[in-house]
Amino acid sequence: MNRPFRTAAVIGAGTIGLSWTALFAAYGLTVRVSDPREDLAGAVDEALARYAPHLAARNLDVTGLADRVHLAADVTEAVRDADVVQENGPERVEFKKDLFATLAREAPTHALLLSSSSAIASTAFTGELADEDAARVLIGHPFNPPHLLPLVEVVPGERTGEDAIQAALDFYTSVGRTPVVERKEIPGFVGNRLQNALSREAVHLVEQGVVTPEDLDRVVTNSLGLRWATVGPFLGSHLGGGPGGYRHLVEHIGASMQAMGDGLDRPAQTPAQQERLIEAVEKAYGSSTYSELAETRDRKQLAVLDALDSATGTTQPKEEN
Repeated sequence: MNRPFRTAAVIGAGTIGLSWTALFAAYGLTVRVSDPREDLAGAVDEALARYAPHLAARNLDVTGLADRVHLAADVTEAVRDADVVQENGPERVEFKKDLFATLAREAPTHALLLSSSSAIASTAFTGELADEDAARVLIGHPFNPPHLLPLVEVVPGERTGEDAIQAALDFYTSVGRTPVVERKEIPGFVGNRLQNALSREAVHLVEQGVVTPEDLDRVVTNSLGLRWATVGPFLGSHLGGGPGGYRHLVEHIGASMQAMGDGLDRPAQTPAQQERLIEAVEKAYGSSTYSELAETRDRKQLAVLDALDSATGTTQPKEEN
């Protein structure tokens, strides 16, 4: 699979698919988009207009961005000449089984078949594919929005070929992402499992009246969020131990951390409790529209990315394909 990536098919034009579309086009790929939604043309135009400034801020050339994006009448048309396919459909195993059977049949035999699945491992929906087709299917799970957040979790299935894994790494690197291979299939993969663990405790703390939703967000954005944006949990803990490193941290406060962990509970989340939590979050953030909140989030994420680039002396120039 050592070849340049020139044409990408994006299957599913929801939030993730539209973000992928803008990113791929910004890196010079011809992108063909397929989705049964009636407003597909308007949704693509709106996304490209909205994301173009973000991509330009990352030193990408967005001149003629829309000219590289084409609407396909159906999946078959979208994948006909694709070098890579990025699927972004519903999180349903049977849906993905049917869709990937179509992708394997209609896409060129050299095409890499990737899924943005958030929790479903590819082995769950490739069981009926021939070995040569299953060998080129794997997960390429991004974090939202993928045109800004660099991580892509590359998760091979039981029959994914090593050449396909390397091709996925090459592809995502070529469009400025940071791919990480996860060698064991597990529901939710790594990123969502970490996020879910923190979310469970966040819900529990709000339900117990310890803190409000907006103040809990302030705790994270003014402490853990800042720390983890630069070093992650393990390096952060290693540095937290001072010159003695992670070993000193564990020996010094490990017992107290374990004792605290014994009290961590999964929130009960009865319907009444869930409704109270929803109302509390809506009270905190409901005065702003989704677009307003998302734009603020994206500006902040760009600022963090720019700051990280400045600190490490790196930039994100456009790469030729």
